[in-house]
Amino acid sequence: MILAVLFANSDGNILIERFHGVPAEERLHWRSFLVKLGSENLKGSKNEELHVASHKSVSIVYTTIGDVCLYIVGKDEYDELALAEVIFAITSAVKDVCGKPPTERLFLDKYGRICLCLDEIVWKGLLENMEKDRVRRLIRLKPPVEP
Repeated sequence: MILAVLFANSDGNILIERFHGVPAEERLHWRSFLVKLGSENLKGSKNEELHVASHKSVSIVYTTIGDVCLYIVGKDEYDELALAEVIFAITSAVKDVCGKPPTERLFLDKYGRICLCLDEIVWKGLLENMEKDRVRRLIRLKPPVEP
């Protein structure tokens, strides 16, 4: 299961968060843990360079996209390799929505469409769609056309 997907700015402020199966009382711990992990390891790293960590029985993959940091936490079948595929799908969708690796301002301007992408890619803790064209089609917000 994918336990958490978080986007944060370079100062550690959470921009988007999605938790799946994580009790409310543990979410603050995860937020602060992930932001601290990123602040220690993402300084000076290349854009979209993947970093991997583990904490207790979960795997964590995180990276930067432009000025935004992305963290994904998974357990069981979502090990580091599976999370790398998820992070690739999400970064690809974000760059597609923004037109380039986003600045924080551009990310917030496109917030609604990024949330739609995120919900199409990860649904209830499971990887739903990885296909870029399918995600783009699903977030158009137009009614389906009868064939």
